[in-house]
Amino acid sequence: MKDLSTSLLDRRNILNNNPAIREMYDQLGFEGIMFENKYRYTLLQVARFYEVESRTLKRLLEDHKEELEQSGYELLTNFRLKNFKNIVSQLRDIDVPQLIYDTDNEIVGDRAASLTTFTFKSVLNIGMLLQTSEKAQVVRHFILNVVIDILNKNLGGNTLYINQREDNFLPSALREINYRKEFTNAIDHYIKPNNFKYNQLTDKIYLTIFKEKAKEYRKIINLSAKKSVRETMYSEVLDLISSYENGFASYLKIKSENIGRQLSLSEAHEAFREYAASVETSFQPLREKARSLMASRDMAFRDALHEKLKDYISEVSSQDFEKFLGEHSMELEERLKDNIDVFKRLKNR
Repeated sequence: MKDLSTSLLDRRNILNNNPAIREMYDQLGFEGIMFENKYRYTLLQVARFYEVESRTLKRLLEDHKEELEQSGYELLTNFRLKNFKNIVSQLRDIDVPQLIYDTDNEIVGDRAASLTTFTFKSVLNIGMLLQTSEKAQVVRHFILNVVIDILNKNLGGNTLYINQREDNFLPSALREINYRKEFTNAIDHYIKPNNFKYNQLTDKIYLTIFKEKAKEYRKIINLSAKKSVRETMYSEVLDLISSYENGFASYLKIKSENIGRQLSLSEAHEAFREYAASVETSFQPLREKARSLMASRDMAFRDALHEKLKDYISEVSSQDFEKFLGEHSMELEERLKDNIDVFKRLKNR
């Protein structure tokens, strides 16, 4: 079980998981005041929700100001405060139950020059940070359960092929099939027969891009030997593999034609070293991006740690959570139905 109170990365990943956040709001039953298209809560409301003193939250704000600002904590002043007061005033008129009143003052004093407010995300953020509140501990368990439930609901509990739920996977997979064919044809034509040449040179590409051989990658994501490695890879990784395969295929052709014969496997390894060095600078930005996306997404979605890429792990963006878990993400089978014409054209080539 993740310890949300100590892991900033885990907290950020959860707060970026908008599909889960929407479910949490529906289930938690802590209604906010809609203001500027976001649910807002005052410091008093949040303190009472977590059953702590206001000063406890103020200390938390001092210690984690930047993080909580990023998740939605802010101070309303001037015209924004006036507009918020107007909304609260209208809600008072209809006696909305989520508004809490002090014994001698309303929740938003008419004379207040500023007001501390939180969005729903920052309310959850506080729950992940509070150490002195039993209610916060309950909320942390609730948060983790919802995240797991969303994964189970959308993926049937199997995250192995979560990469296939985004729009770009299918086009990248189709392109990769073509470039893979060019790569294997080049190996056939320009390298002497050898039972190990395909696997070894493929591993060269994998090691260059994400520092793992196919066998290592399988072990990390718990992929059986009978299943395809590339069916589990994200589109950005597939695109970069295609680039290396296509470029090295051309390089092999040039090397073989220059010496007037097929290369030995050891010569092919040396040729790849030369080719990789020649494109090192050109591919570096794409390689860095692929490593970061692969390491970060697999940690968040598959709970899989790529030890050799641990320095590349960062938070997963809210766009990625929508891409893989949101309403517009689709199972591969549905995408295949939508793209059946593409496969017919490939078949007829």
